[in-house]
Amino acid sequence: MDPTEILRSAGGVLLRRDVLAAGATDTELRRAVRTGQVLRLHRGLLAVADADAELVAAGRARGLITCVSAAPVYGLWQLRPPARPHYWQSNGRSAVPCISHRTDLTQPPRHRTLAALPDVLLHALLCLPELESLVMVECAYNRGDIDPPYLFRHLDGPRCGKARDVVSKVDRGADSLLETLARVLFRDAGILTETQVWIDGIGRVDFLLEGFLIVEIDGLAFHLEARQFKRDRRRDNSAILQGLPVLRFFYDDVVYSPEAVLAQVREVLARGSLRWPQPNRPGYSPSRRHNGW
Repeated sequence: MDPTEILRSAGGVLLRRDVLAAGATDTELRRAVRTGQVLRLHRGLLAVADADAELVAAGRARGLITCVSAAPVYGLWQLRPPARPHYWQSNGRSAVPCISHRTDLTQPPRHRTLAALPDVLLHALLCLPELESLVMVECAYNRGDIDPPYLFRHLDGPRCGKARDVVSKVDRGADSLLETLARVLFRDAGILTETQVWIDGIGRVDFLLEGFLIVEIDGLAFHLEARQFKRDRRRDNSAILQGLPVLRFFYDDVVYSPEAVLAQVREVLARGSLRWPQPNRPGYSPSRRHNGW
């Protein structure tokens, strides 16, 4: 069997013994190395010539890419790139600068250099700050790739309390990490926060706070497209005609200035609380329940 095909099926990096065990002959392997299709990274470790650099680095480190370093591989939301790579390593001291994860794996690795998605998320929950791990888990949850009960089952130790708190905040419906961050910001501040709410005459809005304040989170690429920009402003006009104020925030607001966002929200809520003292205003309905935190 073609050794390059065997390597590509395993992410591009494998031990020599695994390539041979998968059906390649020693002659085929030597030929692939001689022609440059397969590279010897170091003794016993092989890679295809165009293998992903991150996977090659993990192979050299005798580890599996995991935690936030695996977010791009799995297409997960990522708040910021890591300063150092995160690897799962089974034993011994790391020979390369990295964040080393050594907890037991719950599933077989996806291949020689990449941890399975459930372990990537568990490592993130035990390693990263709350919001950075939350956006990764919520992205996977919204795609149907993971369920919170699975994560809870593997976070039963005495040192897992913070990780369990993060999982308890996971919710469905967010279209982006910005919506996840904003929802957590509002709810942690004690603000009644409904997500993906349908309002007659306006449509579906990102957030309805305390039953009357509409908050929209705008991504530049989508909401500044001319047609969508006009649609958004017409929706804002319809909301104001119904007596519902609207605030819009961008990436920089939510990620870098959350306290300023919260201050503006609180100011509008304080002004409007006398007009709309009850959150159960007719004409809107939440699309789903949140988790009650």
